[in-house]
Amino acid sequence: MNAYELCQRKVVTVRRHEELVTAAWMMRERNVGCLVVVEPAGIHGGERVVGTLTDRDIVTTVISADADPHGIAVEDVMTRQSATVPANASIEDALQRMRGAGVRRVPLVDGRGRLAGILALDDIYEHFAQRGMALVTPIRRGHRVEQHAT
Repeated sequence: MNAYELCQRKVVTVRRHEELVTAAWMMRERNVGCLVVVEPAGIHGGERVVGTLTDRDIVTTVISADADPHGIAVEDVMTRQSATVPANASIEDALQRMRGAGVRRVPLVDGRGRLAGILALDDIYEHFAQRGMALVTPIRRGHRVEQHAT
């Protein structure tokens, strides 16, 4: 299993020149806490990751400073050089990169550096929870059989 197999492939993206208010509206409408900031990848098509914008970025940079969000661009608040993970990375490698960067969500990129998806800790937790239940169920069933046999 690799990071791409667990990721969300429908990523909500925004351009760096967009107004912050527009980005916040997108977050609310799409029910997400993170937008991936992208620009065209050039002749190969697709989009290249240039940063991320989280609801926390907006709160800690704009709201807590009591600044007027109108007229502020995404690029003024976004996290530049955000951590990315190769789409074919193992789950363990993705977790290490996320931990190292101190993030809960990370954009995945393909071999040409284009956006391929976004991986969240919740996606990983859900995967391991499902695997854990699949492993525990036979043990529980076996335990019940033993109890009934006596």
